[in-house]
Amino acid sequence: MTSQGFLNLYKLAGWTSHDCVAKVRRILSQKRVGHGGTLDPAAVGVLPIAVGRATRLINYLSSDKAYRATIRFGVTTTTDDLDGEVIAEAPVPHLTLDDVTAILPSFEGQIDQIPPQYSAISVDGKRAYDLARAGQVVDIPIRTVTVYSIEVLAWRSLPYPELEVAIACSAGTYIRAIARDLGAQLQTGAALAHLIRTRSSGFVLEESITLDDLLSSWTAGKNLLIPPEQALQHLPPLVLDGETARRWQQGQKVAIAPATTHLHYRVHGEDHCFLGIGEWIDPSEADEPPRLRPRVVYDP
Repeated sequence: MTSQGFLNLYKLAGWTSHDCVAKVRRILSQKRVGHGGTLDPAAVGVLPIAVGRATRLINYLSSDKAYRATIRFGVTTTTDDLDGEVIAEAPVPHLTLDDVTAILPSFEGQIDQIPPQYSAISVDGKRAYDLARAGQVVDIPIRTVTVYSIEVLAWRSLPYPELEVAIACSAGTYIRAIARDLGAQLQTGAALAHLIRTRSSGFVLEESITLDDLLSSWTAGKNLLIPPEQALQHLPPLVLDGETARRWQQGQKVAIAPATTHLHYRVHGEDHCFLGIGEWIDPSEADEPPRLRPRVVYDP
């Protein structure tokens, strides 16, 4: 069986993204395996996995993310979730859903966010979580992210109230940071209690598979890998004729006249075989006619 393509993996709690990659390597006997978007060990849900030559295409997957999150108020931790050491804790039974929904709109749209101290952000060449575990407090740069929507799913009135929400956002958004900042604005403290990633890079929760699913299917001779052209459906297709396709695959820029212009295209040959990713050169920004530059040549 071919071992080139993508997996829509369901990551279980307690597994790191690296753990999942290592397990997939062993199951498929494939050294080249990578993941698209780290998911915290405590979180569950969609973890896109690239296998074989598809690892070169990870950066061209769609950047959409969606989550179901449970936020607990009245508690603050070192990691901004319930896995961390408790910094402060006090019941807030007076907090109401109206109090929370009054400020939720301030967390939608383009917002500035400071990632958690315990995160995979690189600071001076080291991971922030490694520095935090060593007892160092570091200045993590503010990043601008986009939260497309926050929908309230449930509210539980408890001594430590809990809010369940559905969040759609751009890549790079930390849901733990949203929980932390929401608690800070309400002056109650808050931490992320549970997180499910329901969509990532075009893959959805309902179609995800577990590592056990992968192992049993692969052992039975069933290939669950998703072809690259299917995973890249968000990119507009561009079909090249025989000679043009040959020159493009050799690394040459080729003249094109697409009906609509985009930065990246999903390139196919005349037989509809997937050839790779092309980048359109805007003639207004280059001293040459419109051309398609090879970004990733994916040998069929």
